[in-house]
Parts: sequence; C-alpha cells; structure tokens
Amino acid sequence: MTEKTVIRGGRGGAALADILFRWLSFALAATIVCLFAAFIVILIIEAWPAISAFGLKFPFSSEWNPVSERFGALVPVVGTLLSTTVAMLIALPISFGIAFFLAEISPHWLRGPVGTAIELLAAIPSIVYGMWGLFVIAPLLSGYVEPWIIAHLGYIPIFSGPPMGIGILTAGMVLALMVIPFIAALTRDVFMMTPRNLKEAAYGLGATRFEVVRDVMIPYGKKGIVGAVFLGLGRALGETMAVTFVIGNAHNLSWSLLAPGNSIASMLANEFTEADGVLYTASLIELGLILFVITFIVLGSAQLWLRSGPGGKRR
Repeated sequence: MTEKTVIRGGRGGAALADILFRWLSFALAATIVCLFAAFIVILIIEAWPAISAFGLKFPFSSEWNPVSERFGALVPVVGTLLSTTVAMLIALPISFGIAFFLAEISPHWLRGPVGTAIELLAAIPSIVYGMWGLFVIAPLLSGYVEPWIIAHLGYIPIFSGPPMGIGILTAGMVLALMVIPFIAALTRDVFMMTPRNLKEAAYGLGATRFEVVRDVMIPYGKKGIVGAVFLGLGRALGETMAVTFVIGNAHNLSWSLLAPGNSIASMLANEFTEADGVLYTASLIELGLILFVITFIVLGSAQLWLRSGPGGKRR
C-alpha cells in the first residue's frame, strides 16, 4: 500500500466521521425542537376542555370554585407577576453590586471564598429556602418590617392591610434570595471577561469606577448580563415549593403586597393531586399553559431585544 493510498483512506474516514457528527448534532438539536412542540401540543390537548368551556374569559376571571366548576386564572397570574416583579426589583441591584464588587473592588484573596459562597447558595434546594422564609423572614416581616410599612406607607394601596408576615412581599423576598446567586455569579463572569485594555484606557481618561462599569463593562457584556437576568427571571416565574411555603395560598384578588395570594406554580402544587373532574384538571393544566406562554413571551422578548440594534432595528 502506497503512502498516497493511506492519505486518501484517512481523508475518507475523516469525511465520514464529519458527516456522522453533523447529522448527530442536527438530530440532537431537532430533539429539543420536537420536545418544545410536544410540550405545547400536549398542554393544549389536555387543557382543551377548559379552553372550550371558558374561552378568553379564563385568564381574566378571578373566580375559582371547584364545586360549581367555575374557574379563572386571574388571581394566580397576578400573584405570579407581582411576586416575580418584587423579586427582580430586590435581586437586580444586589446582584449587580455583588458582581461589581467581585470584579473590580474585592482583593484577590477574597474573590475565591465569596464567589464559592455565591455558587453554593445556588445549589441549596428550593424547599430549604421556603422553610427558611417561613420560619425566619415571615416572623421578621410581621413583627418589625410590615408594621413600620403600614404606619408610614399604609395609605398606598399596595402597602395596606394587616401585618400577617406571609403574602406576596414575603414570596418576592424569598424568590430574590433564590435568584441572586444565579444573576450575581453570571454577571461577575461577564464583568471579568471585559478586556483589561478597555478598562485601563477608560481609567487613563479619568473615568471613575462607576463610569467604567456603566460605559465599558456593561455595554461590552450586554448579552451576557441580559442572559443572566432572564435566567433568574425564568426561575422566579416557575418556582414552586419555596413560594408555596410563604405566599399564603389564598385565592383572593388583592393588590396589596402584604396580603396572602397565590401563584400559578404554587396552585398547581397544592391542587393538582386533589383535582376531581375533567374540567377541574383541565383548568389546572391551562394554568400551566399560561405560565408556559408567559415564560416564552418574556424570554422571546429578551432574544428580540438582544438581536436588535440601536433604535430597535434588527441587526
């Protein structure tokens, strides 16, 4: 066998391996698309009795009466959105502050222990967060924080009501504790990936640390930062057990953050195993479909924003 024949045989084997690898990669990617489509189709099929019975009134009705089989999704949808909004309002500034500290201010000997602690917090099971929220955060809120809020801000509807300690505010605080490690760790990595010469050039022009973060590090890592934020948002939207412990699980429509409420995930956890009847079960599945749609819209909006250039034009 000549050297030329060996080379040709080697090239043919490499070409075959490349073709197999390409098709295997395509099959794996197609599997994700198929799973996504299967989720949607199965949810729609299982929820169809409720969709056909209540139509477009379902997302806007606050009624939930299994006895009379009248169901509406407004209360858990509002609870989900409010608790998630509270969580992100608390988590974002804290997460960015932690990331900025670790990337620019912290001494090198402290970065390792703090970074490891943040990553360990992300590994704590959600039920532990829920128990900690119930036995630690809720008593602190009902005994100290909420009475002060009611005394000074009680005239605002979102801060009205008795200091119960459990409710939308407590759920939002627990969710914030859960998403802070994700957002902080990813944002820290994005900040530390900023080229040193860009930061040194900004410092050389007289920029402060805040200006370097605002004008250099955030624009450079915009996609990564938005990805970190929406990863945390996705977890906050779908969190179940931690929210179930502290949200109150009350099917009452209230715009007060201090009042007990419900979320889609906690409602599914509490009622799905006890659902009796086709319409009851289908209504709960439609709640899951609504949560799926909300998450899809949020993440899809983030992708569209990332792909758009200045002024909202697509790049």
